Amino acid sequence: MKRIPVFLLFCMLLVPLSAVAAELGSDVAGLLAYAREHNPELAAMRHEADAAVQRVQPAGALPDPVLRAELMDVTNQGNNKSASLWPSEVGSTRYLLMQSVPWFGKRGMQREVAEAQAEQADGQVVATWAELAARIKASYASYYYLSASEKLARRTLELLDTLERVARTRYANGLGTQQEAIRAQIEQTGLRAELIELQNEGHHQQSRLNALLSRPAMAELAEPARLRPLPAAARLDYQSLSDRLHARNPQLQIADARSSEAGKNRDLARVNRYPGFTLGVAPTQNGSSVRSWDLMVELNLPLQQESRRSQEREAESLLAAAEARKEALLDRMLGELSESVSGLEAARRTESLIATRLLPQSELTYQSVLSGYETGTVGFAMLLDAQRQILNAKRQLLKAQLEAQLRLAEIERLLGEEL
Repeated sequence: MKRIPVFLLFCMLLVPLSAVAAELGSDVAGLLAYAREHNPELAAMRHEADAAVQRVQPAGALPDPVLRAELMDVTNQGNNKSASLWPSEVGSTRYLLMQSVPWFGKRGMQREVAEAQAEQADGQVVATWAELAARIKASYASYYYLSASEKLARRTLELLDTLERVARTRYANGLGTQQEAIRAQIEQTGLRAELIELQNEGHHQQSRLNALLSRPAMAELAEPARLRPLPAAARLDYQSLSDRLHARNPQLQIADARSSEAGKNRDLARVNRYPGFTLGVAPTQNGSSVRSWDLMVELNLPLQQESRRSQEREAESLLAAAEARKEALLDRMLGELSESVSGLEAARRTESLIATRLLPQSELTYQSVLSGYETGTVGFAMLLDAQRQILNAKRQLLKAQLEAQLRLAEIERLLGEEL
C-alpha cells in the first residue's frame, strides 16, 4: 500500500479549514456564532459573572473562629524552676476559642445581596451579547449594502460603456454629436469615483466587522450573500413586543437586580440597630490536665443610633434612586421600541413600493427612451437621465433594505432575543 506524503496529508487537512474560513462573512449567522466564541469582551463578562456567583456562599458564611492561648506565670512565681514556654510547665495555660455570630437573619440578607449582585453580572453578560449581536447585525447589513452598491455601480459602468460605444458609432455615421460620447464618458468618470468611495467604505466596514469578531483588521471576509429575512408583520405588534421587552430586556433585568440589592441593603442597615455576638469557650490547663472550663459571651453595643439612622436614610434614598432609574430606563426603551417598529414598517413599505412600482416604471421609461434614441426622436441627455433614474431607484431599494435590517437589529437588541 502506498503511503501518503506528509505534506499532501497536511494540505488535505488544511483545505476544509480554509473553506470554512472563506465562508465567514457570507451570512450574519456565521458571524454571530464566531463572535460568541471569540469576542474577548463577552468572555470577560462571563468570567466576571462566574466570579460574582462565587461570592454568594462566602457572603452568608460565618467568620472564621479565633483561637487564643495564654501562658500564665511563665516564671513559676520566681521559684527555683526555670522559666518555660511549654504549657504543662508554667503556672497555668488558658485556651480561648471564640466565634463571632451576627444578629439573627443578617447572614441571610448578606447572601441575598450577593445573589442580587450575581444576577446583575448575569444580566450584564446577556446585555453585552445583545449589544454585540446588534452591532454585528448592523455592520453586516452595511457590509451587504456596500457590496451590493459596488456591484450595481459596476453593472451601470458596463451599461454606460455600451452607451458610449453607441454614441461614438452614431457620431461616426453622422447621426449624433461628439458631445453625446463625451457626456457618456463624464458619467462613467463620476461613477468610477463613486466606485472608489464604495470600495474604501467596504474596506472600512470589513475592518469594523473584524474588530467585533476579534480578528485582525485585514483578515479576509467572504462576500456577503444574503440579508436576514424580515419577520412577518403580525410579529411586529407593538403591544406584544413591549410585553416581551418587559420580560426579556437584559438592561431591565439588571435594573431589577439593582433594586433588589438596594432593598436588601436597606434591610441590612435596619438590622445594624441590633448587636452582634461573640461566643467563646475557655478551658484552663494546670500542669498536664485541664481542670476548669469557662464560657464567654461578648456583644457590641449599638449606641451610635443617629449614625445608623443616617445609614438607613442613605439606603432608602439609594433604593428610591434605583427604582426611578428603572422607570426612566423602561420609558426610554419603550420609546426606542416604538420608533424602531415604525421605522421597520416604513422601510418595508418603501422597499415594496420601489420594487413593485418605481423600479419597473423606471425600467419601462428607459426602454421607451432607448427606442426613441435609436430612431432619433429622443436626445442622448434624456437617455442618460432615464438610465440614472434606474440607478437611483436601485440605490433607494438597497437603502430601504439597509434601514429595515438596522431597525430589526435594534428591536432585537431591545428585546434581548431574536424575533
